[in-house]
Amino acid sequence: MATILRDWSYRYQWLYDSISWLAAIAVGGETRFRQLALQGLTLEKNTKVLDLCCGAGPVTEYLVRFSDQVTGLDASPNAIKRASQRVPQAQYVEAFAERMPFEDQTFDVVHTSAALHEMKPEQLRAILGEVYRVLKPNGVFTLVDFHQPTNPLFFPGVALFLGLFETETAWQLLKTDLVGELKQVGFRKCDRTLHAGGSLQVIQSYV
Repeated sequence: MATILRDWSYRYQWLYDSISWLAAIAVGGETRFRQLALQGLTLEKNTKVLDLCCGAGPVTEYLVRFSDQVTGLDASPNAIKRASQRVPQAQYVEAFAERMPFEDQTFDVVHTSAALHEMKPEQLRAILGEVYRVLKPNGVFTLVDFHQPTNPLFFPGVALFLGLFETETAWQLLKTDLVGELKQVGFRKCDRTLHAGGSLQVIQSYV
């Protein structure tokens, strides 16, 4: 059960940024964390990219360096406002990830960072289906999120973080086989790498 710190972190951007900075130390700093899911991808100026659940735009900021066609989507109007101020080069859409207002096969790349753990199981399945729908043939869905630590030394830190800042959906994700869920949706190839003692997973799935 999350504490009041969770509400504060969403209300005060400086607190959210500070928490993100501290949490990212385990993977070599925030800059590396924000680009973990982008490693190995070829992004060009005309690559159509969707930053799903973009928040205040911390990864959108990196995406626009490579592509001129970046769209950020988030259900929070406050997040959209902050992102548009932070990264005005991108376009933004206020909508739910499980009901995206895009045509089929719109994007070459869909990215999401530390967002899927916020979703209930039925939401998660709907979102994965929507991502598959809006990706072009040979498109890629790249994500980074929590994973059950493979190194037991990392579990106390993960448990403390989830207890302070997250809800039961984050604990559920630790028990979820995301690769299996992605393949069930239709993704033909899923490459997963683990970081920070296995407490973070990066998955790149191809249509």
